[in-house]
Amino acid sequence: MGTGSTGTPLEHFLRHLPLSPRKAGKVLVPGCGRGHEAALLTELGYEVVGLDFSTEAIREARRLYGPDRPQLRWLCADLFAPAALIAAGLDEESLDGVVEHTCFCAIDPALREAYRATVTSLLKPGGWLLGLFLCHSRPGGPPFGSDPSALAEAWCETGLVEQIW
Repeated sequence: MGTGSTGTPLEHFLRHLPLSPRKAGKVLVPGCGRGHEAALLTELGYEVVGLDFSTEAIREARRLYGPDRPQLRWLCADLFAPAALIAAGLDEESLDGVVEHTCFCAIDPALREAYRATVTSLLKPGGWLLGLFLCHSRPGGPPFGSDPSALAEAWCETGLVEQIW
């Protein structure tokens, strides 16, 4: 994230708003970077996998928040490598939730459909996606922007999303 902490709106939502997911379960934070969101979710009672393809990011997450433990696991892997996910215990329908904060805007927009397909396949029926998406129309990236209407339509098509705001 680059700010050195969890985004204040995300933390406020998770801690205080009644619409935030309350059912403890196994949650993935793709593109976890330094691990701020993963650590927050662990603090709130979730079993969390912080995933990033960057060894440096995972090393920094471990430095900041400690090594793997039962409620928090750091995984250096590519979200788009099914064999690596399966080897790490991330099979189809193995997750209760996904918290998306900075991964979607960092990946090449050509990979976004694959991202949606991966997230959809990993979630159990009734699982949830909490996503904060960067919407802008500036050319280039990363971070790559999104059109809010197209984003909402694409996620609704997965059958995952019931509510967007």
